[in-house]
Parts: sequence; C-alpha cells; structure tokens
Amino acid sequence: QYSFKEVFGTHVVQKKVFDVVAKPLVEDLIRGKNGLLFTYGVTGSGKTYTMTGSPGDGGLLPRCLDMIFNSIGPFQAKRFVFKLDDKNGVDVQCEVDALLERQKRDALPVPKTPSGKRHIDPEFADMIHVQDHCRVEEVDEDNVYSVFVSYTEIYNNYIYDLLEETPFDAIKPKWNNCNTPVRNGDFIPPQSKILREDQNHNMYVAGCTEVEVKSTEEAFEVFWRGQKKRRIANTQLNRESSRSHSVFIIKLAQAPLDADGDNVLQEKEQISLSQLSLVDLAGSERTNRTKAEGSRLREAGNINQSLMTLRTCIEVLRENQMYGVTKMVPYRDSKLTHLFKNYFDGEGKVRMIVCVNPKAEDYEESLQVMRFAEMTQEVEVARAVDRALCGLTPGRRFRNQAFREELSRKLELRGGPVEAEMEEPAASETLLNFPPLPSCELLDINDDQTLPKLIEVLQKRHQLRQMLFKDLAKTVLEFKTTLQEVDSSRASQENYMQGKLSEKEKTIAEQKTELERLEKKTKTLEYKIEILEKTATIYEEDKRNLQQELESKSQRLQRLASDKRRLEARMQGTVAETTMKWEKECERRVAAKQLEMQNKLWVKDEKLKQLKAIVTESKTEKPERPSRERDREKPVQRSVSPSPAPSMPPARLRHRRSRSAGERWVDHKPPSNLPTETVLQPHVPHAITVAAASEKALAKCDKYMLTHQELASDGEIETKLIKGDVFKTRGGGQAVQFTEIETLKQESPTGRKRRSSPPPPDPAEGAAQAEWTDVETRCSVAVEMRAGSALGPGYQHHAQPK
Repeated sequence: QYSFKEVFGTHVVQKKVFDVVAKPLVEDLIRGKNGLLFTYGVTGSGKTYTMTGSPGDGGLLPRCLDMIFNSIGPFQAKRFVFKLDDKNGVDVQCEVDALLERQKRDALPVPKTPSGKRHIDPEFADMIHVQDHCRVEEVDEDNVYSVFVSYTEIYNNYIYDLLEETPFDAIKPKWNNCNTPVRNGDFIPPQSKILREDQNHNMYVAGCTEVEVKSTEEAFEVFWRGQKKRRIANTQLNRESSRSHSVFIIKLAQAPLDADGDNVLQEKEQISLSQLSLVDLAGSERTNRTKAEGSRLREAGNINQSLMTLRTCIEVLRENQMYGVTKMVPYRDSKLTHLFKNYFDGEGKVRMIVCVNPKAEDYEESLQVMRFAEMTQEVEVARAVDRALCGLTPGRRFRNQAFREELSRKLELRGGPVEAEMEEPAASETLLNFPPLPSCELLDINDDQTLPKLIEVLQKRHQLRQMLFKDLAKTVLEFKTTLQEVDSSRASQENYMQGKLSEKEKTIAEQKTELERLEKKTKTLEYKIEILEKTATIYEEDKRNLQQELESKSQRLQRLASDKRRLEARMQGTVAETTMKWEKECERRVAAKQLEMQNKLWVKDEKLKQLKAIVTESKTEKPERPSRERDREKPVQRSVSPSPAPSMPPARLRHRRSRSAGERWVDHKPPSNLPTETVLQPHVPHAITVAAASEKALAKCDKYMLTHQELASDGEIETKLIKGDVFKTRGGGQAVQFTEIETLKQESPTGRKRRSSPPPPDPAEGAAQAEWTDVETRCSVAVEMRAGSALGPGYQHHAQPK
C-alpha cells in the first residue's frame, strides 16, 4: 500500500487532473513564483498523454497555456517591450525601441516569431480549443505581461534545443556506402547546450532559443514544432517510446506601468521573471524487457542513470530534512537534476504525477516507481520570494483610460476638436485672419495693377504678421509671468508641504520610536510571561510529583500499619504459644525434680538399710535386705540414670596418666562440668587449669586439652578429652590445631537390674515418664561454636539447663 496526495482513477478527465495538479502552479506563475511539474512512470503508462493530451481533449500543457493567456490577455505588452538577454535575465525597452525591433524582425526573410493570424495547424487544432476558459482571479491590472517559451530535451545526458533551426534533419543524418555520415557543408550536427548559473544562482540552458508568444495557438505551435524533433523509438514495450526527457519552459515577464498608466516603468529592478517547467520524463523500465541492443541499450542505461540520480537527490534531501544533517546533494551527477537544483533548494513548488499501467508485466517497475514517488512527498523545501515594491497608485491603468474617454466625450459635447484634429482647425483659423491674396497671374506685359495689388496685400500680411508676433510675444511674456507666479506659488506650496511633511515625518519617527519601545516592552513582557509559564509548569510538575510521592508514602504507611497489625497478631499468638509451652516445660521440670529428689531419698534409704543391716547382723552371715521386698511391692519412680549403687565398697581414686605427660599443658575445664565418681580420673602434670581459654595461658604452653561432658544415649555422663597443639600465628596471636579425642564413659553395674526390677508401668505413668525422658531432658550439656574466635571453632562451652 502506498499513500499519495491524490489518486485518479482510470476514467478521470484531463480537466480534473489539471484543476488539482497544474492550476495552483499557473496561479503561482502569474504571482511571480516558480513551479516544476514532472510526469513519471514506466514506458507506456501515459506520461506523454497526460502532458500533451489527445485530439479533442487537451492535456496539462495546452490547458496551462490557455489559462495563462485567458488571465493576462488584455494586459499583454507589445512585442519586444520585454527582451530576454543571454544571462537568464530580462530587459525592458520603450515603445520606440520596441517598434524599431519589430520593423527589423519583419524585414527578415524568415520571421522567428510565429504570427498569431496564421492558420492553425489542423494536426493540433483540437487540442488547444479548450472550452473551460479557466483564468486566474486577482491579476494585477497595473502590470504588463509577456510570455516566452523554450523547448529542450535531455538525451544521453546531453541537452539539445528542439527549437533550433537546422538545414537538415539533425537527428537522422544521411549515410553513404562506407557506412559513415556524409561530410556535407549543409549538414550541421546538433550541438549540445551547456548549463550555466546566473547572478541569482539559478541554473539555465545557455544559448537556448526562447520565443515570445502572444496566444495559446502561437505557444502550442512552437511546442508542436519542437515535439516533431524529439527522439522517439520503437521498443518492445512501446511503439513510440520517448527516449529523452523533454523540458518545456514557460517564462512570464511582468513589470508595472508608470504613474500615468500609459507606458511600462523603465526600471529593471521592478521586472519580475517567473517560470513554469513542464517535464515529460523518459520511460523507466528494465533493459531485458525492452530487448534493447546497441544504441537503444545505451539510451536505456542513460535514462535509468538520470532517474536514479533524481531518486538519490530526493533521498539525500529527505535525510537532510528529517535528521538535520547537511549532506551534499549530488545534483551534478545528471543534467536533469543539475538543471532543476534550484527547485529542490526551495526556489519553487515541485509537483509529480505518477502514471501507473495496470499490466501484470509492469508490476515490479510500478512498485519501484510508487515507492520513490511516495518518498518524495516527505521532502518539503520552501523559500520566501521577495518582490520589489512599486510604490505607485494601484488602478492607474483604468483610471487613465476612463479620464481619456471622459475628456473625449466632453470635447464632443462642446463641438471642439477631438484629440489629433485640434491642430489642423487652429492653423486654418489663423490663416483665415490674413487678407486673401489677389490673382498673381500676369496676362499682359503692360499690366501695372496686379503687382502693386500683390505688393499691397503682402505688406498688409507682413504688418498683420508683425502684430501677431507682438501679440504672441506679449502673450508669451504674460504666460511666462503667470508661469513664474505659478512656479513661485508652487515653490511656496512645496515649502509649506515640505514643512508639513517634515513635521509629519518627525511625528512618524516619534511614533516609530514609541512603537519600538512598546514592542520591546511587549517582547520583555512576553518573555517574562513565558518564564512564568515555564516556572508554573515546573511547579505544577513538582506538585504532581510530590502528590504522587505523598500518595505512595501514604500507601506505604498503610501497608506498614497493616503489616504491623498482622505482626502484632502473630506475636500475640507466638507469645501465647510460648507461654503454654513454658508452662508445660515448668510442669515437666518440676515433675522431673520431684522424681530426682525421690530417687535421692531412695538412695539414702538404701544406704541406711545397708548400714543398719551391717550393724545388726553378724559378719558371717550374708546380709539380707528385708526392706527390698517391701520396696518392690511399692515401686518408686526414679531417673533413668541414677547414681552408682551405694552397696559397692568405697575405692581409692586413681589417676590415669596421660600419654602426653612431660609437656606444658593448658587444662581447660568449663565451670559447667560435673564431678564424676569414677575410679579413673584424667590427670595431666604441669598443667595450667583454666575455666575459659585465654591468650595469656596459651602463650605459656605448647599443648591444649578441653574437657567436655555430655549425656550419652543411655543417660550416662560421657567425658571427652579434646587435645591439640598450640602454635603462634604470623600476626602475633595463638592458634590451636586439634589432633585427637579421648572418650571416658561412666557405667553402673547395677543400673540395668535396677531399671528392670520395677514392674511395667501402666500407660498413664508411661505417658508421664515420656514427658521427661525425651532428648531435650537428657541432653543438659550443650556446645556453642562461634566463628572468628582466635582459638578456632568450638572453644566456648557451657552447660545450662534448658
């Protein structure tokens, strides 16, 4: 899909295309602005038909000419009043010089300017008879206009003048038997024109023939004469395919009338020259489809190269406009783009008509054409056109004509002379005042009356002439006096008006100064208003940001409050749960303590019974324990790990010598350790006993031993001796590397019998016992390891009930 400003259907009439595309360009031409119109497309898509038209239905070119002459018809200048120079400029001549130029051109054997009264060629008569009579509104009636046309073609990147007079056909020269052109003095090969740049930096074709035309018929006759010389050829795609780009340029010169509205103002600065270029581009197609060979292949390559350069220039202009870069546009790569570079730089409007043929074979080329044409719409360059101010009263042409008509009418009413007839009656009336001359014929030699009468009449006439001379001198003197008085009065009036004018100018200058002051003040106030608006905008934006921040913080506070409430609810639940847990724990510990106390009481009872049995019974008899049976009948709860049976005789404690004796040791015994009643006790000579490891003690020894106690799985106390080597660190401190662990375990030989003696408890008692025989109850010694200690991991020991 491609988007364009306007899309015309297959049955659209030429008038609709002209009204939309070309009519605005003609209006700009008459207002002194330039315009450029392209027809672009594949061969056979209708470019030449759109530009030229067909018999009975003229195209864009004849309609543009008809609209121009319908608009400026009554305001055209006579021939050669405007004269184009060779430097793309225009000069203005007075009526006398223009008349001499016309007479000189009429004396030439072959007039270069076609005559408007000549019979119209019937070949194109139907194309220029447009019945619409379209014209431009608001044409400046105080200007005079002249139209000049030129017709060139760009063929193989060379520019040729199609209006140049040549003796023979320059396009198709004669060939001899040697297959070479005839070297004939009458044959002049076509000369390529060159491009030049004028003083306004506009490009033009130097030495191109430019013809002044006064009607649509003359202009189209010039175009048709050049059209017959245009290069066309028979290709596979089109029987009459245009092999060149044709450029038809319409120049419009206009200048204002003088203050009287009679003649053209003889000031070159007031002349305005605008031009409308109608370009029929050659067909764009692939050479493999045209089956072109030789010169036709070279033509197609040059055509495609020029169109590619046009596309490149448009793309660079679009890139410069969209991205703000200043890449150089390659206008000089092709004569087509070099000629119209001023239009692309903003010198006038550029319109392009894209012609598309719905043939399936042209699908690929048509896509390329539409893609390029769509891209050209994004390029918009415009430059302001400054026109010189005339400063004369508008409407002077028609006021001067109305004054002449009114003067003639009043003279006719008075019966006086009209215009040029005034001089002859005045002279005849003066001659009637003289006395009539008598007959001067002498019939007889003796006639002495005729000559004296003639002498008398001549004397009277001489006297009358002298009187008339005196009267004339007197009248002239009176007229001079009156004229001097009028001049003095006019001078005094001019002085008075000059004084008034100076006062007015002074007032105007003061008003301008005041106006400039007010404008400066207005600009200052506008600048302040703009600053205040920007400040207000910034404050409003800050206000919105603060409001958003306030809302976000309010939402955050609400979330924190809700989180706090949820946390309080969770804490309350945790406190209640922890409270219930500790209440149960306290109850369990109280029950365990009671059981332990009962166990101790039982042990004491046993000792007393044994002591009583030893005292009362004889030594030969084996002591019996009658109370044992009673105790069996009434079981008493005791701990899983009771103390050793007291029935064993007391033994002397022995100390086991450590395998590392003879070295300096640090004996680390935490205060939470419990004394055991075992026979063998660990003993290290030359040891420093400490309750907590210190760097001072470690510095004096080279060995380290930690005594650690914990409950075994059977409920007995298990003692571990953790040994290690002490060495100095690089930072000046002490470090311990553990090397071995010795384990000492205490067992009671009567513990198992004692545990098996009570009868199996009932389920209620088992449930109560399970509450205090779990792992948490039996593991009353814990080990805490802290990372980062100078003595390594696992040096802080404590035993506290949980």
